Amino acid sequence: MSSIVSIQNLSKQYAGGFQALKNVDLEIREGEILALLGPNGAGKTTLISIICGLVNASSGSVKVGGFDVVDEYRKARSLIGLVPQEISLEPFQKVYDALRFTRGLFGKRHDPALLQSILEKLSLRDKKDAKTMELSGGMKRRVLIAKALCHEPRVLFLDEPTAGVDVELRKEMWEVVRQLKEDGVTIILTTHYIDEAEAIADRVGVIRGGELLLVEEKNALMRRMGGRQMRIELMEPLDAIPEALSKYDLDYSAEDQTLIYSYEANGERTGISSLFADMSKAGIVLRDVETRESSLEDIFVGLVEDKS
Repeated sequence: MSSIVSIQNLSKQYAGGFQALKNVDLEIREGEILALLGPNGAGKTTLISIICGLVNASSGSVKVGGFDVVDEYRKARSLIGLVPQEISLEPFQKVYDALRFTRGLFGKRHDPALLQSILEKLSLRDKKDAKTMELSGGMKRRVLIAKALCHEPRVLFLDEPTAGVDVELRKEMWEVVRQLKEDGVTIILTTHYIDEAEAIADRVGVIRGGELLLVEEKNALMRRMGGRQMRIELMEPLDAIPEALSKYDLDYSAEDQTLIYSYEANGERTGISSLFADMSKAGIVLRDVETRESSLEDIFVGLVEDKS
């Protein structure tokens, strides 16, 4: 799959000496959903701002659709739609007029059919004549996405698109993002909600302290770094874990009489059979067993803590 955004050796250092990005290399594939994860101050918004031409890099290069974002700014920017984290709309402007005005800023002719189609996809058709000040927070975010799409970009940046909205609306927005991907739009998403990335991303990038720690297929990452835990509830409490079970590195909770066994999700040998056999030899009787697989959030937290 070809790259629509190519980032090479990108760094950003501000006048005060703070280095927001450190030698970032990244190829964003055409038609994918890439989720950028990282704590506050990790460099996610700085990276997006440089790609969109809002901030100048200290070194390195960025190309969008083959156009350099500095030397060929207008051509590169015409391929980009940006939905910022902050809601900034003209309060007295009607929704349809906002889209028409934004399309005009990119030198595009008025296209009523296209704008109606965008409003329809984002469930804004009934709100097209409403002033933006009359809309809910969720609807305002939809208007921001509509404005970002009205000049027909090939790449869409969503900076915390569901910040501050309820769970139901977040899931509705996920469906919108999936539909945009089906329409051929490449989507780069930054989010604090790890479940959001887990639900809709094709690939995941983790950034911390201005460094891109990894970029990997989401499913492959979860297979490679994911683990499982087995929670074993016992019939009788233990005074201590028997010496015969020490090799399994078990954790014991006296409060609820459970042993916790951790193992690799993709390991060839889990050790479960031998654990159960050794527990039986030790006279330990089981009441119940349940397993839990690591989520993307568990992996993300582990990566960030490892680098802290």
